[in-house]
Amino acid sequence: MELPWLGEHCSERSCKQLDFLPLKCDACGEVFCKDHIRYDDHKCSSAYKKNVQVPVCPLCNTPIPVQKGEIPDIVVGAHMDKDCKFNPSQQKQKIFTNKCTKPGCKRKEMMKVVCEQCGGSFCIKHRHPLDHDCRGSSQPISKA
Repeated sequence: MELPWLGEHCSERSCKQLDFLPLKCDACGEVFCKDHIRYDDHKCSSAYKKNVQVPVCPLCNTPIPVQKGEIPDIVVGAHMDKDCKFNPSQQKQKIFTNKCTKPGCKRKEMMKVVCEQCGGSFCIKHRHPLDHDCRGSSQPISKA
C-alpha cells in the first residue's frame, strides 16, 4: 500500500472494505462504505432518532402529526373518523360538461365553443356556422 493513511475501513463487520470516500452515518456516527450507509444496511441502533416518517391521510393527502409512542395507523384512522376534510363529490368532477346544441349530436366538450352568429354552444365538429345550420345572422354565409 502506497498511501495507507487515505480512506477508512467500513464499520460493518462483514465488510471492512477500505473506502477512499467514506460516509459517516448521521445517526450513530460510524463510518461506512456506499453499500452500508443506509440505516437498514448496517442495522443502525440509532436510526429511530433520524428515520422519522410522517404518515399522510389517504383520503385528503394531509400529513398527520404523530406523537412519540403513538401508532401511526391508529392516529390516521382517528383523523379519518373525525377531522378528515375529504369530500367525495370533489373527486369526481366532470370535465366534459359543455353539450353540443345541434339536434341529434350528443358530444360534449371540455371548453365551451360558442358560435359568434347564433350564440349556441357546439362541439368541435359542429362549431362552424355551416356545420350546424346557423340561423343567427342575416349576412350571407359563403360556402368556401
